[in-house]
Amino acid sequence: MNVLNLLFTKDGLICQIAKNKSILEEKSYFVTEETPENLIEDKLDEILLKQRFEEIHVISALNHFTLMPEGFSEHEAGFELIAFNAPANKEKEELMLSVNKKFGVQFYYTFPKNFYRKIKELAVPVHFNFSGEKFLNSINNKNNKEIHINLYHNQCEFFAIDSKKVILYNNLDVNSEVDFLYFVMFTLSKIGFGINETNFYAYGETTENETFISELQKFVKNMRIVFDNVPNKNFILN
Repeated sequence: MNVLNLLFTKDGLICQIAKNKSILEEKSYFVTEETPENLIEDKLDEILLKQRFEEIHVISALNHFTLMPEGFSEHEAGFELIAFNAPANKEKEELMLSVNKKFGVQFYYTFPKNFYRKIKELAVPVHFNFSGEKFLNSINNKNNKEIHINLYHNQCEFFAIDSKKVILYNNLDVNSEVDFLYFVMFTLSKIGFGINETNFYAYGETTENETFISELQKFVKNMRIVFDNVPNKNFILN
């Protein structure tokens, strides 16, 4: 079975083509000052036309989201809730829902309608998910105060968890590894997680963000890299 995995980030698109659980191809495309403005849309068109896929998995790491307890059913309020965190445009964004039963939470998030329609028009089974839900489902949490950090290209998402309960989740678009560190440490001070009593776990583009990792290790006592992205092995897509 040919499966297409797509991960949309703040300024990029990562795609994997897999067959029978073997990764045949993995490519990343990122918008810079030199690239065309519609780079991601053009690359998505190329990928979707490249070959016939039996199944598509789409994960959004775009930071238009809100976190609610599992069972919250006022779905029509999704856009308004997201708007407290980021601008939400009903004309251009599709409202989506991902539920995490493991921790009893659910995410409302939006996904660009033009991308959504292009993918759905292929008329093959498509599975949409939010990166936060996929990340949370991959976490093995003990009864401790923990910070789990997933690093992307110019982006960072993290969970604060205490006694198997999600205290906070955030997804940050930043251009500096120092900003990553500032936001994480600021969060600790606000939620009452002491540095010495908190365990830190890092995932994803840890090598690409080595400055952040090395600076964080100067401040915290318990730090472990759980997953480092290498070719054909992306933490969120695998």
